[in-house]
Amino acid sequence: MATQKVGGEVDAYCTRCKLTLAHTILAMVGTKIARVRCNTCNGDHAYRGAPGATDRPTSSSSSGSTPRASRSSSSGTTKAEKIIISFEEQLAGKDVANAPRYSPKDTYAVDQVLQHPTFGVGFVTAVRGDKFDITFRTDTKTLVHGRGGAPTEKPAFSPPVRQATGPADKPQTAAADAPAEDAPVSEG
Repeated sequence: MATQKVGGEVDAYCTRCKLTLAHTILAMVGTKIARVRCNTCNGDHAYRGAPGATDRPTSSSSSGSTPRASRSSSSGTTKAEKIIISFEEQLAGKDVANAPRYSPKDTYAVDQVLQHPTFGVGFVTAVRGDKFDITFRTDTKTLVHGRGGAPTEKPAFSPPVRQATGPADKPQTAAADAPAEDAPVSEG
């Protein structure tokens, strides 16, 4: 089989035309074709080989067993079984009753249990600088911590001082330059 590359052509099943037609390769992940464009209808879709065709290698020495069984037994390495631990099981050994309320001013550590006002009880799974990941029953969120520091003083409010001005129809600069009426004028 020739090596495929982006921009090349391949026969694939078109989801719009419902036929196996020539397609242009748009994207690849490693050596596998990911997205294609039908040369007939110009529809973009995920790559689907011709019906009945497979990209898995065929083994000619299958002695009545399934290809999966022969592949896993011949490789010698078995995949680890996926174990799902429920939220309750993860909280089992932790002190949930004395969980502090979340505050962005406090600092938290991994495996610490917190009480959040919106999301409920959760436990810290990762800490990165001033942010941490916390797992709740329904989701994992990223929150901030350690932002307490010294309390900052609010600036004192001072309203603007109204300046005494002359009539609104006279410009202020002319009034400032003119001498006052009762001030003595020096002639000289």
